[in-house]
Amino acid sequence: MGPYIERPQYMAWLRRWEGKETVKVVSGVRRCGKSTLLRMFCDALVDEGVDPRRIISLNMEDIALDALSDYRALYDHIVQRLVPDCRNYVVIDEIQQVPHFEKVVNSLRLNPSCDIYITGSNAYLMASELATLLTGRYVELKMLPLSFAEFSSGSPVVGRGLSLEDTFGLYLSLGSFPYMMQLMDDAQTAREYLQDMFNSIMLKDVVQRLRIAEVSLLQRVARVLASSVGSLVSPTKIANTITSNGQKTDVKTVDKYIDGLTGSLLFYEASRWDVRGRHALARQSKLYIVDPGLRRLLAASPASELGHVLENVVYLELLRRGFSVYVGVVEGGEIDFVAERGGEIRYFQVSASVMDEATRARELTAFFKVRDNFDKTVLTLDRLGLGTTPEGIRIQNVLDWLCGQPQ
Repeated sequence: MGPYIERPQYMAWLRRWEGKETVKVVSGVRRCGKSTLLRMFCDALVDEGVDPRRIISLNMEDIALDALSDYRALYDHIVQRLVPDCRNYVVIDEIQQVPHFEKVVNSLRLNPSCDIYITGSNAYLMASELATLLTGRYVELKMLPLSFAEFSSGSPVVGRGLSLEDTFGLYLSLGSFPYMMQLMDDAQTAREYLQDMFNSIMLKDVVQRLRIAEVSLLQRVARVLASSVGSLVSPTKIANTITSNGQKTDVKTVDKYIDGLTGSLLFYEASRWDVRGRHALARQSKLYIVDPGLRRLLAASPASELGHVLENVVYLELLRRGFSVYVGVVEGGEIDFVAERGGEIRYFQVSASVMDEATRARELTAFFKVRDNFDKTVLTLDRLGLGTTPEGIRIQNVLDWLCGQPQ
């Protein structure tokens, strides 16, 4: 294993909640770095003088722990190892592997000496079901693979003398999963790793979960979605396209598969937002894939549509920065993202370039239809023509924005 890549934002979250009574839940797509983050957290505790015996760390995907897949056995194993009269850190990785795991967590919560951290990969388990499973309070860290800032500061990249633009090209090509940093010089192995990861997510978090028999159809739906990031999703159109290509399906099945793909955290949904009425719209949405490398693997034309790929990266970054993200609907047009956080709203347009006057005018015009004074920003790969327009609209280089401190 290569050196750890620092994840300062996520580590700060763990530090903020350390020692508090609430259960700390770290959720995220497989292999995004959840286990490593908690390993770094535990290492930091030991470095600060915490007795390693007070840290009980278990990965439930480890075959050596199969005997603990029974929740009673798991509970007994942990209780027997608690050090009395002091705080114990209980870290259970991939806890969804244990049926009725909630009984373990809820019982441990009754013990004031237990500081509990759990992780899981499946969004159905770690979100929609979690509130009913855990009887007490919990907080959730929704973890994503590496941001561009984390990627560009990672040790295999540092020292190569690459420009920010070249590093970003590598980020789009390799993707953002931490282990890909170790495969930078082996394109074939990197592709095989991504394919294996995609297959693992599909099998463990979608096929088994939803008991899907038509795996090839599920894969086709995933490829269609990956090829159309940044476009409004129409299950009817997807069903008709797949049927016309010789594999019969229907809208209900496609809807089910899309739910499974978002539930696995492979794709994220951005609902449409009525900017004027300030509310979400029920009809249609856009989907964004969790990693640019996976899009490159799955999409029919991965080298094209740079603007949509860039849009995907910005969407994920806004999530990392704690925003709820929507697609803005204005009269006669659309704003790429409406980002809301604590009552604050920010508007973003994303374009590979706005050097062409027609493109620049199109991106700015949508902002002119917004009747408020919240921040409005155009993000572009351009290095020229940046600054603030007379109307107060900021035009900023997207790589500088990605590498800046979260605001």
